Amino acid sequence: MNETLPHRYRAVVFDMDGLLLDTEILWHQAEVELFRRHGGEFSWDDKMAVIGTSFAFTARYFAERLGRPLREGDALVREMIEIMHGELQRDVEGRPGAVELVARLRGRTRLGLASNSPRLLVDTALATAGLVGAFDAIVTSDDVEHAKPAPDLYLLACQRLGVAPADALALEDSPSGVAAAKAAGLTCFAVPQFAEADVSAADRIIDSLEELLVEA
Repeated sequence: MNETLPHRYRAVVFDMDGLLLDTEILWHQAEVELFRRHGGEFSWDDKMAVIGTSFAFTARYFAERLGRPLREGDALVREMIEIMHGELQRDVEGRPGAVELVARLRGRTRLGLASNSPRLLVDTALATAGLVGAFDAIVTSDDVEHAKPAPDLYLLACQRLGVAPADALALEDSPSGVAAAKAAGLTCFAVPQFAEADVSAADRIIDSLEELLVEA
């Protein structure tokens, strides 16, 4: 049996923020700016609490942290998305080995992207990073009722790629993403960007996507 990536899996599904693209620092800047506008201070503990989670969770968290009624949470998230959209139009870089891995796998296996970000931000980030057209299927939080850690994004990605979840590999960086991939039935490799991220539920943990370039 050929054990290299394109032959072992019929599809590889990438997470975007913090895995494919180095956007987590941009998210952090957007979150810090949002809190500053509303008289708060966004801490690293706050970052770890919301990283990789759904916007529904983030809305509740932001409202509680800023002492606002829960009904204002959605407006806070929309404001953060507007700030982030501006950041993404300026500059976005790939995580180490990520763009090279996409290029090496392209045409040799099906490629998907499953992101908790809305379509506006995903399309903008991919355009800025020069990755338009790189994926056979792209699913975002706009496409499903429940974002990660629910399995919906990965199930839809596999459906659109025409592969069974058991035949697909997910690449993730957050506990929420790993949970989503495993719940959907995919094999999951984790590449945590931050040491605080508990990705122990993944099938394999690696330091960088550069490690997979040899296997691809």
